[in-house]
Amino acid sequence: MIDIDKQNQIFHLSSPAFSYVLKVQDGQLFNLYWGAPLAHADLDYLLQSFSAGSSFALLTQRLPHELPSVGTGWYGEAALQAENAAGNHLTCLQYQDYRLLDEKPALQGLPHVHQSGAETLVLVLRDPLTGLEAELSYSIVGEGLARSMHLTNRGTEPLRITHMASATAVLYGRDFEMIHLRGAHARERQLVRTPLGQASYRIESQRGASGHEENPFLAAAAPETTEHSGSVWSMNFIYSGSFAASCQVNDSENTTMMIGLNPATHHWLLESGESFQTPEALLVYSQHGLNGMSHIYHHIYRHCLCKSPWNDRVRPILINNWEATYFNFDEDKILQIAQTAAQLGIELFVLDDGWFGARDDDHRSLGDWYVNTRKLPHGLRGIAEKVNALGLQFGLWFEPEMISPDSDLYRAHPDWCLHAPGRTRTEARHQLILDLTRPDVQDFIIQMLKDTLSSAPISYVKWDMNRNMTEAFSSYLPAERQMEVQHRYMLGLYHILEEITSAFPEILFESCSGGGGRFDAGMLYYMPQTWTSDNTDAIERLKIQYGTSLVYPAAAMGAHISASPNHQVGRLTSMQMRGDVALGGNFGFELDLSRLSDEDLTTAKAFVEKVKALRSITQNGEFTRLLSPFGSSNYAAWQFLYEDQLLLCCYRKLSEPNPCPPRVFLRGLDAAAYYTDEAGRSYSGSALMQAGLPLTFFPRRDFVSYVMLFTKKG
Repeated sequence: MIDIDKQNQIFHLSSPAFSYVLKVQDGQLFNLYWGAPLAHADLDYLLQSFSAGSSFALLTQRLPHELPSVGTGWYGEAALQAENAAGNHLTCLQYQDYRLLDEKPALQGLPHVHQSGAETLVLVLRDPLTGLEAELSYSIVGEGLARSMHLTNRGTEPLRITHMASATAVLYGRDFEMIHLRGAHARERQLVRTPLGQASYRIESQRGASGHEENPFLAAAAPETTEHSGSVWSMNFIYSGSFAASCQVNDSENTTMMIGLNPATHHWLLESGESFQTPEALLVYSQHGLNGMSHIYHHIYRHCLCKSPWNDRVRPILINNWEATYFNFDEDKILQIAQTAAQLGIELFVLDDGWFGARDDDHRSLGDWYVNTRKLPHGLRGIAEKVNALGLQFGLWFEPEMISPDSDLYRAHPDWCLHAPGRTRTEARHQLILDLTRPDVQDFIIQMLKDTLSSAPISYVKWDMNRNMTEAFSSYLPAERQMEVQHRYMLGLYHILEEITSAFPEILFESCSGGGGRFDAGMLYYMPQTWTSDNTDAIERLKIQYGTSLVYPAAAMGAHISASPNHQVGRLTSMQMRGDVALGGNFGFELDLSRLSDEDLTTAKAFVEKVKALRSITQNGEFTRLLSPFGSSNYAAWQFLYEDQLLLCCYRKLSEPNPCPPRVFLRGLDAAAYYTDEAGRSYSGSALMQAGLPLTFFPRRDFVSYVMLFTKKG
């Protein structure tokens, strides 16, 4: 897995999916190769191909630096930069030594991937002038490479770290297409693919959350790469706050990829003897196209990231009352919905926003986490036990990181929110953000959650976060540490999540941030699923779920049947279509069941039974994208393959005159075996993969779907 040539100072990290080769020369660390597996790593000759060319193109600028920094002749973006007390920001690190570990160390206070027996290479570099020491960690986990950096100030003067990327990598050439997941609230993770050319390409968040706008993921693909073939190099940041990821082409027309904390929002003051740990990045290379890349991410995140006991458990079918009632409910209304849910076979009722304080709208009471007895006269225990008596588990919504200016908590502690003295406290959704850099605020949230979750039989928590940072300033921290607020906030949040999820391991936690505004691997470490988007329209969800699956497994996505016409876009779709799309994630309902027609109730009940029969496949199966809903495509399709069963999910947006439907080509089957559908028709695996299945079974109307289950017969 990790081979070290001590004489030539070459480090070869490899798995069945990739090789990653580093070399030390003249005290500098260089990246010789990242790509398909190599038989050996004698790549010294590659460094000889670089030349300065002219006085304006220094050789050091063209060399493939593994940790590029300003002060070594490098003109590009720095992966590491530190300012000393004199204002000198030049950072010149020299290779010192290496360590080879039999296990991957945990990152204290940060989410990270883990795997027993994962070999780890630690390379030690040091700046002889300032004493800054950087330990670069490389761990082979599954078929991916986990990267992070640990910094220590070994000098006598304080240092301000202004750039601290978790991973960089060199790609040879510039003929790449960049792939990332762009969006906004209610249209998250739209797949964008565009040529890199000779420019620099950058995506980022400065909002204090990974964000609706960009996901912390960036890939570079060969132009010919498709879903099923070709090369792709990718990075995903295991972090939930502001980030930056970039690809930069230098004047030798080679490309450097980089991902890490955003230097526009993250600086860190490192006193003498102090250390700083960057969050982790996961690097994945695939020579089997985008689906090959996704399969690697999915496997690692399913088996080597999430630490919740619920990661491997069957997820319950739920009903959430938000779109059914919003804030306008009482105990009778909740029980009315719950009774219908029980009759349909639903397993979990989730009480959303509005159960606490004076919360009759979104203008007030965040922070006042005591029960509104006008709505729930018997308290949380009373409503939870009544829901339990119907045969359903009980779940609860929280937004613990927020505070309303119109709240008892704010009136008691106006200094507990993020704010800058003398400046306006900008409200979004009529709320402010609690200052999680403060230990007293962390302690308050932890105690409040422990008290509430212990007060009633609560089986599920929806953890929401409905705004981003505008004033990332803390009255708790001194002036010289204000650029640390965003990261210290995330460390505080991770501390809270560690405490609460460890204290209540039997509770299923779902992350939410106005829908998918914090859908990242950092949150998946603590919570095995995330509410994918506030947009529950089936047609829009085809793109949102398809794009999300580029990195994150279907088992991490919350997907619900909502009302028609849809509350976000006003579209009318059948319950069949809405349900078949929701099969692509953790299934639930987001509507007033008590107001459904008899026909829709029958369909809903059939879906509950269907999901119970299929969820072992959708939760545990290998997910493969088949037809993309993006661009001008009128169709979408994906499949789940689990043991001897394959679930094919196909969708068409609009009906067409004189149609010429495409074929869908299934993947991963046994070519010599036969697969039988639910109607009893048998197909050879080779036929389904090579000849395909024509999509001729859709009825003549808009917004239709078709789901087929195949069973391998030998």
